[in-house]
Amino acid sequence: VQLQASGGGLVQPGGSLRLSCAASGSIFSINVMGWYRQAPGKQRELVAAITSGGSTNYADSVKGRFTISRDNAKNTVYLQMNSLKPEDTAVYYCNVQARGTFYDVLSDYWGQGTQVTVSS
Repeated sequence: VQLQASGGGLVQPGGSLRLSCAASGSIFSINVMGWYRQAPGKQRELVAAITSGGSTNYADSVKGRFTISRDNAKNTVYLQMNSLKPEDTAVYYCNVQARGTFYDVLSDYWGQGTQVTVSS
């Protein structure tokens, strides 16, 4: 399973960005899809996650501002980020829990990371 993330960039405070992450390769099933972020000098933290059934979970710091969604037909997860703040600056990583084939166990896969910088 390979993950390709896109959509990061530089935005002013109060602005918006939309991240996308597409899974490709040998995919039997995908369970949870999510986004994590890591700011300089800090640990990687969960931003938002969504199950195959559509249940979502958000970090308290982004509730009401970020929205996670997925397109199961395209094996793609999105993160709509509104009202961005300087403290949202970080490298954002997509993560999926997936099985590559019927015989595989559920495993974690990570994207390459995309930089989000919120600054005036």
